[in-house]
Amino acid sequence: MDEYPAGSLDHSVPFLLTLGTSGDPTYQSGLSAVLKEQAILIRSELPPLDSDQAHALLRYIQNRDASNLPCNGRDAPKKHRFHVKTAERVGGRFRANVYLVQDRDLMFMCIPSQYSYRLAARASQMDLVPSVLLCFYTLTSDPTLATLNDNKIKTDVNNIRALLSQSGYKTRLAVVLLSDKTSASGDHVQDRLESLRRGCGIDAKSLFLVPPGDSKEELERMAENMLTTLYTASLDYYRDLGRHSRKKRGRGVAPQPTVPPTSGTSQTLSLAGWNVRYDFKSAVFAEYRQEMDVALRSYEQAYENLLSSELMEVIPSWSPRWNEARFLADVLAVRCLRCLLWNGQHSAAARRWQSHRERIADFLDRRGRGTGNYGWEAWESRWALLMANLMEKASIPELAPVTHKLYLQPEKNVMGERLQPWEFLHHTGYWYRLSAKHMQARRDFAHAIPEDDRRSPSMSPASFVAKSAFAYDTYMCPDPFEEYPLHRGGFDHGRFVVERLMKARSEFLKREQVRLAAEVSLECARELGLAEEWSGIVKLLRPLWKDLPFRTVEPEYVLMAGSRLRCVDFVAAFQKRPNWEYDITKALDQIDTESKPIVSLADGQVLPFIWTSFLFREEEGKAGQNVRSQLTIKSNAHQGSTPVSLTSLYLNFSGSLDRVVIEHDDAVAVQEKRGNTSISSVPLTRDDAEAEVTDLGATNKSVILQGAADLTLAPGQTLVFNLEIPLREPGETEAQSLVVNLDTEEFDLHHELKFHQTPKTNFWYLSGSATKRIARPNPLAIKVQPRPPKLEIKCPVWKDQYYTDEAIVLEFELTNGEDIEALAKLDATLFGENPPAFTVDIAGHESQTSSSSRSEESKLIGAPLGTIESSKTSSVQLRLPPVDRSSQYDLTLKVTYFLPTNPGTPITQTTTFQLNIVNPFEANYDLLPRVHPDPWPSLFDADGVRSAAPDDDVPLAFKGLSQSWCLLTRYASFASEPLRVVDIDVVLSSLPSVRCHAIKHNNLPSSGEGRLVAPKTIEEAAFALKAQKASLDERGPSPLDVSLVIKWSRPEVSDQINSTTLPVPRFNLFGTEPRVLATVSHMFTPHPLVVLTVYIENASNHLLTFGLTMEPSDEFAFSGPKQTSLSLLPVQRRGVEYRLVPFDDLGEVGRWVGVGLVVRDKYYQKVLRVVPGGEGVRGTKEGGVEVWIPGRGGGGGGGWEGGVRGLKRVMV
Repeated sequence: MDEYPAGSLDHSVPFLLTLGTSGDPTYQSGLSAVLKEQAILIRSELPPLDSDQAHALLRYIQNRDASNLPCNGRDAPKKHRFHVKTAERVGGRFRANVYLVQDRDLMFMCIPSQYSYRLAARASQMDLVPSVLLCFYTLTSDPTLATLNDNKIKTDVNNIRALLSQSGYKTRLAVVLLSDKTSASGDHVQDRLESLRRGCGIDAKSLFLVPPGDSKEELERMAENMLTTLYTASLDYYRDLGRHSRKKRGRGVAPQPTVPPTSGTSQTLSLAGWNVRYDFKSAVFAEYRQEMDVALRSYEQAYENLLSSELMEVIPSWSPRWNEARFLADVLAVRCLRCLLWNGQHSAAARRWQSHRERIADFLDRRGRGTGNYGWEAWESRWALLMANLMEKASIPELAPVTHKLYLQPEKNVMGERLQPWEFLHHTGYWYRLSAKHMQARRDFAHAIPEDDRRSPSMSPASFVAKSAFAYDTYMCPDPFEEYPLHRGGFDHGRFVVERLMKARSEFLKREQVRLAAEVSLECARELGLAEEWSGIVKLLRPLWKDLPFRTVEPEYVLMAGSRLRCVDFVAAFQKRPNWEYDITKALDQIDTESKPIVSLADGQVLPFIWTSFLFREEEGKAGQNVRSQLTIKSNAHQGSTPVSLTSLYLNFSGSLDRVVIEHDDAVAVQEKRGNTSISSVPLTRDDAEAEVTDLGATNKSVILQGAADLTLAPGQTLVFNLEIPLREPGETEAQSLVVNLDTEEFDLHHELKFHQTPKTNFWYLSGSATKRIARPNPLAIKVQPRPPKLEIKCPVWKDQYYTDEAIVLEFELTNGEDIEALAKLDATLFGENPPAFTVDIAGHESQTSSSSRSEESKLIGAPLGTIESSKTSSVQLRLPPVDRSSQYDLTLKVTYFLPTNPGTPITQTTTFQLNIVNPFEANYDLLPRVHPDPWPSLFDADGVRSAAPDDDVPLAFKGLSQSWCLLTRYASFASEPLRVVDIDVVLSSLPSVRCHAIKHNNLPSSGEGRLVAPKTIEEAAFALKAQKASLDERGPSPLDVSLVIKWSRPEVSDQINSTTLPVPRFNLFGTEPRVLATVSHMFTPHPLVVLTVYIENASNHLLTFGLTMEPSDEFAFSGPKQTSLSLLPVQRRGVEYRLVPFDDLGEVGRWVGVGLVVRDKYYQKVLRVVPGGEGVRGTKEGGVEVWIPGRGGGGGGGWEGGVRGLKRVMV
């Protein structure tokens, strides 16, 4: 992509430009001096912001730059995508400049003229024209400078708006105000913001205020919301531009040129050219909006119109516009490919790449200079490289190296078609290799250029230069005399071939395509050979030479490089030499060495003279038992060679098996020998010093099993060793390799031979002449089953439920059921969501605390339990701190112990317990209004409402409004057993300007013993809340945060008091809306008498008038105003009293009686809801009011007091 002009193939991302901050890096427009003179200079005269908060905000915005994000649809759901730049500063800190190009034709050209060919491609909306201009200013909190600063901001913003309007672009303008310190009251700030918004002529969504002193998280959240809002405005900006382009496209006529064309520099466009121009613009604007389907249709339409008979078909091949048309076709095709990859249409992208290649080839064969030249191969190489670059920028996860996929399956809509192999989208390694192949073809064509064409024009006759001027295709590639000059170096084809082949090799190796990577390595070696870079060839092909399957594949480059570098690593295989003594112990005769050399050979580096195999007799075994196995080694040395006496054999395993070492001892007799086969049984012993049991019962991991045998190996002889290997830990283990050690007086040789699974190695030697085939898939491996543990883990007292906010103590008993003592250690794991750290107490040992390596796991490893005697029990106590939320954990206890009879075999017992921690209580809440007994303050009492001057030593006097509320709480026990509730209370948290306290009525015994609450039962508690504002000027709603605190204990552990805090929804107290409260009181007369008092509260600043109407009733008579008007001054509360006497006998208990009371706001003609303000009043579903009238006996006793008790029972 670098060969194309900058910006022509870039992905379109909305451009956000910040102005008024000092940040790095600053935005550089990159305009020439001529364009700068024609551009509009946007300048901010106010000093830029240098505060820490401004730097942090700008840094966050710059970090959200999306210009380098992968071009795919998976990241499209993000809230915003911006290409962010910061305006450059001029003159230190006092000025910031932005240049906007006025000439719109520089943004999009159909087929640019020679003058604007390079410039038009890089002049794009993404770099020159911002969609949003974000200006930063300081909001001064000093009252003496606030008005002056606000006027400067208005002037600066209006100047910027005027310059934007002069440029002709519809760039959105947004303003961010950063408070310098703690601002004044909220109302004052809102008034200033409204004044600034109106004075600057911007809407509310384009003005942002950043309060001072916000935390980093709050600042990032505010910046994220701001970018999301601006992104919506940016999309509207590009949507308007796209709509304007489609409107011009739909006119169907070519517009008149605004400037007459200048001969030799520009030409007027035909109607078809204008259509291509508008389609291209519409597609780019759709790409800015991430509407890739719309952009793809517009790009395809512009592409078809460009290659139609009205444009490219009529351009002669000798015209400069010929290459310009090809350039625009490439740009359109690349953008189509990006849209297809964005939408996940991978097979369609591969077919679109092939379609463009075929169409351009056909176009050149018919109208151009054909495809048999170096220019076409240069374009082919570049076109394949473009596809690889697009795929890398798209970051397709389905083709990631970890998936090991070579290509992707086609989309569902083309599943039924018969696709060619090249129509599947392969990974980038294939495209890099294809680009390298075309680069090699380009070099071949360049080397075929005649010598006359390779001379410089200054050295050739004018007639010959004119003849060959149009003979070659030089689209985006040099002329013949520069491509392959006659007397100097030209274009370095080999460097580009090697570069792309190495990238292809890297992709093949990532996907384990070893043979294809080796083939590419050989191709790369050929190129390096042409450049005579022999060291690079050796470095590249050394791994291939060491890998035996590739030694027969074209070794001439390796040998040539080795001879040039005199490299001794590469040796050839020779046939047996006559009269030559083959004795490996004399390999270094007649060679002087300063010290005794040690030679280490890995498997596959040389052809070994020893063949080896290994077998397990059984497929499974148990830990603590022995398993039969057989090791076979055979000499492949030349006949007549000297027998070799190996020093030792090292048998290595993967897993828990120990290394087996067989030492040479010629005194050990062979049990059976027949022909060239010898069979021996090798007893294995363990070194007692290394096998000593440690304090935790674990053996040393470097334990070695040792044995002795006669390791003298003659040519063609086979040695078979029968081994009894003890199994230690459970799991799957496999024989890996055999290390053959040969120690001589002249050198030491260590050769590693890996075991390979082949059919001829699956034979078990029964005798020297009889074998048995082991019919198992993998005789090299054995599965070790764990030894059944006899240690029991149990918890005598385990509960189904534990509760939050209580310390949990778990007692476990470990009983040793083995016949002998055991040395044990404990691993405890608590798995769940954010598990707490726990403590384990073991008798005779120090307490240990768990640690967390992951957020979902708390683990304690290796807690020593000491020695547990046979049939004895050891106690373990596990303590968890109080958990504050409902959780479910899996507690896993793993005891690993060792027996003295077999210290190398660990025995494991694992038990899992499910720990359920639930919340013991749940509650719901009702906040009921009540009438405060104190009178409201009067605005006409200046001394009573005015607060004293604030003083640090004198507490603040509260003289504002007062209100009473009743918080009614109903809490239920969700425990599985009865719990004793000791106390219940509330914790209040309000604003500093509000004073609030609570009086509790929890109905608990006064003795302090609490009440036993059974499961699934509901209890009730009420709290009287009294709140008062500090000042009468503050009458707006005030939030109140309440938490319910229940103190409880288990019945069996009464001295451990637990405290559970339940969150209560936030309540809002006070308010400026009028409120109507109704209360009742009962008087004892010969007849029931109920006094109903209606209070109307006006907390606003307005004079309000209300109408009260009491409708007659058939159930009671009343005294009081039937219809009246009540005027309330600002901040006033007034009451109206009614006396009710029932007509009928209400019985012993009493009942509810409806009251037809209506309160209406006379100005708004709105009926106000009457709210119960105390006991004895309740509202109805229809919005009415009912009062409680007690009976004669009040429910069986106590007269009026019994009646009130009956009222409470009915209300509950």
